[in-house]
Amino acid sequence: MQKQLTHSDLREILTRVEKPGRYVGNEWNSITKEWGDRFSVALAFPDIYEVGMSNLGLKILYHTINKQDWAVCERVYSPWIDMENELRANDLPLYSLETFTPLNEFDVVGFTLQYELSYTNVLNALDLGKIPVRSSERSEEDPIVIAGGPNAFMPEPLADYIDVFIIGEGEYAIIEFLEKLKVLREWDLDRERILLELTKLKGVYVPRFYQEKYDEKGNYNGLIPTNTDVPIGVSKRIVKDLDKVDYPTEMIVPNIDIVHDRSFVELFRGCTQGCRFCQAGMIYRPVRERNPDTILKLSEQLIKNTGYDELSLTSLSTADYKEINNLLDELNDCFNPQPVSLSLPSLRVDAFSVNLAQKVQSGKKSGLTFAPEAGSQRLRDVINKKVTEENLLTAVRTAFHAGWDKVKLYFMIGLPTETYEDLQGIVDLSYKIIDLYKKETGKKRLKLNIGTSTFVPKPHTPFQWKGQLSEEQVKERQKFLRDKLRHKSINFSWNDPEPSLLEACLAKGDRRMGEVLYHAFQNGAKFDGWSDQLQYETWLQAFSKVGVKTEHFANRDLDFYEDLPWDHIHSGVSKSFLEQEYKRAVEEGNTPDCSHKMKDCSNCNVCFDYNVFPDRKGWSKR
Repeated sequence: MQKQLTHSDLREILTRVEKPGRYVGNEWNSITKEWGDRFSVALAFPDIYEVGMSNLGLKILYHTINKQDWAVCERVYSPWIDMENELRANDLPLYSLETFTPLNEFDVVGFTLQYELSYTNVLNALDLGKIPVRSSERSEEDPIVIAGGPNAFMPEPLADYIDVFIIGEGEYAIIEFLEKLKVLREWDLDRERILLELTKLKGVYVPRFYQEKYDEKGNYNGLIPTNTDVPIGVSKRIVKDLDKVDYPTEMIVPNIDIVHDRSFVELFRGCTQGCRFCQAGMIYRPVRERNPDTILKLSEQLIKNTGYDELSLTSLSTADYKEINNLLDELNDCFNPQPVSLSLPSLRVDAFSVNLAQKVQSGKKSGLTFAPEAGSQRLRDVINKKVTEENLLTAVRTAFHAGWDKVKLYFMIGLPTETYEDLQGIVDLSYKIIDLYKKETGKKRLKLNIGTSTFVPKPHTPFQWKGQLSEEQVKERQKFLRDKLRHKSINFSWNDPEPSLLEACLAKGDRRMGEVLYHAFQNGAKFDGWSDQLQYETWLQAFSKVGVKTEHFANRDLDFYEDLPWDHIHSGVSKSFLEQEYKRAVEEGNTPDCSHKMKDCSNCNVCFDYNVFPDRKGWSKR
């Protein structure tokens, strides 16, 4: 029988916490079903409400599961520190927003893994939800704990805590998984047998049936199945045709302001640019576009059903959508005279993108953001960022003439082969933009924001074999830029190297990093992605307790012949292609944007592996 918390359980404690709207549910378009005999799923986002409610993937899965009459899907977000303290002090469990049901009452609890520094929140949510943190300690009565999202492509640090990983895109995979699990439960099989049967589904990885090997020096030496019935490797799932899959047009409208408080329509998935540092650009291949007619229809429904006055056109590189110009014109005509603004969250560094931005920012100019990533042409060639200094200067010149006087540029520190000459390139480029603004406008009110982040080498990219710079090296380079970028028009920002070091360890780690994670969690680590919450010393003590060093996971260059802790997870992009791209990077060579033209094919293998050779879709005859 479903157990629920009552309003009286929560009424008093909600008066003592910041933003109680995070914890009460009942938002516009939220779905509350009678449980009855329905199969129950809790979708858990391991961060606060404002962050989780902005996640498109969670919106899609919530909609997809709740469309099934036999299933009920509810939401859970990590409570902030004050609410956690209240729950623990009053011995109350973490609960869902729709029916206030404790986490341990669900059949399935599913986490979305977007960011390595949310992993302690995963463990903390399980503990708060009265679910044993370790998979091996769960009983027949406990939920099956699953995880998906981009970080499921490097699952080993969470292998001891997640029962099942679903690799790749989830619209079809999650329904197949739940349908099979529902049947297996009806057959009254034990937990171990259920998990074994689930490994027969494509895209499903069950860690308990695999064992890590290490050599005499403690180096990772591969993963072997402990049961002959499980696959040696697990391939990702994809949605081949986005026009044939449901998309949520009744998105939940939050109770309070959230990070991205607007409606979203997804233009396409994947990216053909081939930036060598970008994990998303590799694991989300191949590119699959939605038809413009579909996008128009979805957009109208979204605005009608949510009441939002802003629509974000999302993708990894929005300007690469084939019909983007026509689409913006059609959307502007569609919503006229409604005060609906359009936003383009990911633009290329070129004048074309500025012209697109003009179409969606016809009034007050809020600012333009570009990501050159590196300060010199040499280093941009290394990372395969197909942007020249001329491209950037032409783009900002066009922006200045169009009335923009606020520009933000993103760069990374510590990219492979980076030298101080490359860093000087960031400085030189910044001052060229200041001079260009004065020359083109005759004014002095330019606001130039220069943001830098520390490069984190990610699995399934050409730079997966590369080590990260040490903390000391990162700090030295940040100081170099701080000293050089002292100008009244420039606002220079950077991030502390410590979170980036932990991110690299968790991204590239094996199951020993899972033990480090567990010890950090036990000693209070949580919300590690929040600068004011990171307990770095707690993490260092956890590394010491387990007997491993940060340098082993984060800073060490790897050989091509080494076994990698994510080799058993297949993104569709071949390892030989990644190696080829790494070598081409060292040679400062470019790989063309494939654009799904066979003459430009870079032989990454994904189109052949999934038999997806899309011709980009245009307007239908209307």
